[in-house]
This record gives sequence, C-alpha cells and structure tokens, in this order.
Amino acid sequence: MKLVRVLGLLALIEQIFVVEGLTPWLMAADSITAARPHIVVFLSDDHGQLDSTPYAATDVRTPNMQRLAEAGMVFTHAFTASPSCAPSRAAMLTGLMPARNGAEANHTFKRDDVPSLPDVLRKAGYQTAAFGKVAHHVRDAARHGFDVVDSRHQAAVVEKFLRERDASRPLCLFVGTHEPHVPWPDLEGYDPSAIRLPPNHVDTPNTREQRARYYTDVTKADTQLGEILDLVDRYLDRRHTLILYTSDHGAQWPFGKWNLYDAGIRVPLIVAWPGVIRPGTRSAAMVQLIDILPTLIEVAGGQVPPGIDGRSFLAVLREERPTHREEIFTTHNNDGRMNVYPIRSIRTARFKYILNLHPEWAHTTHIDQGRGSGDGWRYFLEWVDYARREPAAAAIVRRYNERPDEELYDLEQDPYELHNLAGDPAYAAILRKLRDRLSQWRKEQGDTGEVTVEPRLLANPEDYRPRAP
Repeated sequence: MKLVRVLGLLALIEQIFVVEGLTPWLMAADSITAARPHIVVFLSDDHGQLDSTPYAATDVRTPNMQRLAEAGMVFTHAFTASPSCAPSRAAMLTGLMPARNGAEANHTFKRDDVPSLPDVLRKAGYQTAAFGKVAHHVRDAARHGFDVVDSRHQAAVVEKFLRERDASRPLCLFVGTHEPHVPWPDLEGYDPSAIRLPPNHVDTPNTREQRARYYTDVTKADTQLGEILDLVDRYLDRRHTLILYTSDHGAQWPFGKWNLYDAGIRVPLIVAWPGVIRPGTRSAAMVQLIDILPTLIEVAGGQVPPGIDGRSFLAVLREERPTHREEIFTTHNNDGRMNVYPIRSIRTARFKYILNLHPEWAHTTHIDQGRGSGDGWRYFLEWVDYARREPAAAAIVRRYNERPDEELYDLEQDPYELHNLAGDPAYAAILRKLRDRLSQWRKEQGDTGEVTVEPRLLANPEDYRPRAP
C-alpha cells in the first residue's frame, strides 16, 4: 500500500510538471533519464530552407515539418558548411570545416584520423544508429563509427530496429532520406501553373513542371519525417527525446546546390525537446551544421573535442542567449568535372561576400551538363532557347556560367542576391573588410583552394554550353 501511495504521488507530481510546461524529470526506473535524452536527427537531401511551411512557403505542403516547428524552435539563419553532399555531411558529423576534415570535393571522405559524433556519444553511453543517407553513403556511415548502419530509411526498417534494440541505453538515431534529391517523382497534387518561381529563374513550361515535381518530393520527405515522429512517440517517449530536422544543403536548381548563394547554403533547421525548448519559438541566431556535433554532445553530457570549428548552440535552444555566430563561412570546390568551380564566402547578418577563385573558368553543374533523368538538362535547354530572344533570360543564363572574381550583396535589400555591389564605391569599405576577414580565415583553415580536376574554360564555349541531342 505504501508503494502504491508513493507511485501515485510521483504520478501526481509529474502531471503537475506537464501541466505547468516544465520538464517531467520523474520517469520509471528502467527509462532513460532526462539528463541524457534520446536524440533523433532526420536529414533530407537537397531541401532549400524556404521550401517548407515553417519558413512561410504557401505553395508547398509540409504538415509534419510544421508539426515539429509548433513543438519546438525554428532557426531562420541556419547554414551548411558546403553546398554538396559529401563535404556537407562530413562537416556536420565531425564539427570541422571541409579543409580541416579532408572532405572538400563531392565524393570524398573525412580523413581516418578525424573523430566523428558517434565516437564521442558512444563514450557517453549512447547507442548510435544510421539509417538511409546520413553520411555520403552507407560505407561512409560505417567510417564515421555508427554502431548500427543500414542503407534503408523506410519506417518499417527503423521500427524493427527500435522494437528489438536494448532500451536500457540512450539512443542517437540518424535517419536520412533521399528526398527531394533528383530525379523528382511524377506530379502528385501540385499544379505547375500555380507555383511561384524565384526571380533568378527563367519562366518556362518545363521549369514549372520540374518545380512542381520538386515540391512533390519535398512533401514525400515530409511524409517520411512524420512516420519517424510517430515511431518516436511509440518507442522512445517524446517527452525525453530531442528531435532535429535539417537538410545537407539547398535544392538542385541554378544558383542553389553547388553555389554559395543562400539558395545553396541556407538550410531548414527545426529542433524540438519537450521541457527544454519552448514550443512555437523562432530564432534568428546564425548557426551552422558544424555546430550540431558540439550541441548534441553537450546535450548528451559528453566531452566536446577540443579545437573543432563547431560551437554548441544549446544556450540558444534554452533561450539563454539570442545570438550565436556573427559570421558564417562556406566553401565549395567541385563535384567531379560536371562542376569544377572553387568558391569561398563570408556572410554576416546583412552582407554576403563571395570570392570566385577562378573567374576564368565556366561555372557548370549536372543541371546543364548532365543527361540523366531529372538532372535539369531539358529545362535548362529551354532557358538557353529563351536567352536567344529575351534579354532577361540571356542575363540569367550568362550569370549562371560566368562569375566575376568578387561578389557583394546586401541581403536585407536583396535577399535573392541579384545585384552585385562589389564595384560600388559606396560599399568599398565593407568589401575590403569582408575580403580581409575571409582571407584571414582561409589561412587559419589551411585552405589552399587547390582543385585537381580539369575545369571548363570560358575561353572555350563549346566545352560548357549545353547542346540538344
């Protein structure tokens, strides 16, 4: 009887905590303590920040991202380290920028001597698991040291693991979907004529159809996120689980992926943690994906490796401070020979400075050079055709391939980065300050900018201009 009364009192206290919105610290004896919550990270592939309802999009449906946003905190200024798959994910899992972890070009990997997040969390008592595309591919996930690695990300596969795992250990679970990476699926529930295109796109029929297909794939990723959220409720106890959603970089559109414009480097980041993160909050703190590693380690009570580039933003999640970084650095080298264009940038809350290391090279990507299903080649041919008769389209296509050595943008006045201020005398002091700071940072990083792949030269237009079959 005494035990029954004690358990009843504990239940009453916990109910009071829940009603008051406080952390329900009291749990059953065989449960994970609140000091070491479960951690669930859901990664999409090539999803631009603005293409979801938590970021004010009205022509794409993402109810589960909205569901997570209402339960936690939405970061409006979150950025990747590099706008291509392998370097972005390697930086996120190591807390080190590409020049320091070894994965600079796409399809490259971190050095074996560089520790990863699973290594540290294992020492803190966590089981770590990666399902789907978490690192560059499944072998790369094993290289990062996850206890469990499975190339499949379907909910049924993840559920089987959750049902059979040793529940006495806290869990760090990464689930990575392929969506919305190309090729995009057939249209489902989207009208190409009703969507809005970014101002730096050429408005053609095929562009609209592909944009609608991209939104179809974003919704598919959102559905998969919802399935994982349901599994958390069923197997992990949402009250004691931190859930984080983000993407590796922006979508495969011109001026997006493989570029250092915001469409390529600015990513969604939504974090929910009941009792710690106040539901329905938004933060303008500037954070990077390299900051995820130290943040999750601090959440888990582990020891953050010294000398990394990432910085924990746990204090932002707890609303103990409103800011995090004053500047964001991003880098890109190449993705095979489809894209050989080393770029560096520094971004503040207001300004972006981009250094194109080789403006004599042609900027190309899978979009204009690829012939695969969904790469973008067919709609880009429409862009080139429109450019022959429309000056505005010609300017967009020329800007896609040809870049100046320096670019400067006032992001408050020009969020789509359409007007380069690098040659404006009124901004000379800002240009010089950001140029010098980027140069200093590159020296600190040991960033040589070396690219060993043969580029495509502006001096040889036939080498980079797309041609019809």
